[in-house]
Amino acid sequence: MAVIGIDIGSRSIERVVLNQTTGRWCWDKVPTTFDPLRQCERLLAGVNGTRVMATGYGRKLVAEHFSALEIATVTEIQAYARGIGHLYPRARMVLDIGGQDTKVIALSEGGRVMKFEMNDRCAAGTGKFLEFMATALQVPLETFGDYALGADKRVQINSMCTVFAESEATSLMARGEKPENIAMGLHLAIVQRVLAMLRRVGVTEPVVFAGGVAHNSCVRRLLHEHLGDDLVVAQNPDVAGALGAALAAAEKAPGLLPSGHGERCCGPLNRC
Repeated sequence: MAVIGIDIGSRSIERVVLNQTTGRWCWDKVPTTFDPLRQCERLLAGVNGTRVMATGYGRKLVAEHFSALEIATVTEIQAYARGIGHLYPRARMVLDIGGQDTKVIALSEGGRVMKFEMNDRCAAGTGKFLEFMATALQVPLETFGDYALGADKRVQINSMCTVFAESEATSLMARGEKPENIAMGLHLAIVQRVLAMLRRVGVTEPVVFAGGVAHNSCVRRLLHEHLGDDLVVAQNPDVAGALGAALAAAEKAPGLLPSGHGERCCGPLNRC
């Protein structure tokens, strides 16, 4: 007796399989690529008869494409609130920085959404901004945070527009500024924008940091400087949305809720 949550993001797709008989759950992650439907086919192979709940920016496309599976959908706000609220019952705020958008969600004691703010109309303040800038500086995105931590001073990047920020970074390099210092300035710019979102919603501790950008060591360091021990970085931070979707699916098929933080899946229906 299993349910599946799938989170279709701009850079990656996560799937959580929850065995409601045992409470065990596992997760998978694949790159979105330029053919997200093909990637979803891989993750949903052999799941006929299994309840599936989709979230993320591609949720409606997937639900329509796999109509035979009768996939239901849930918003990213609700999915992240459910996932983080389950894993971290003391959490009162979720900060999710993904590839395409940034979400700040205030939670009640029961893990319900009280208030939220979402940046989804511009690359500023999202993982896409960092990806674009890492490419401009010819640094792999996976190591961009560590690269920025090699800075010996913090320069100011005034523009959060991706195009203008690149122009500003180019001007700084032309004046002889170290690339690591520019990288630090770009990270500072995104963190300052995120902190402004947190203040507008109203910072309530503890804050759980989730989403793909939570893997970035420099963003984590800069947020810790402002939030201290009130910031908790989620374990497997990009899986929270898929877990929340699985929990939403589980509501319609009563059984045991997930226990622990899950493990990597290993098989078609992942009964391992």
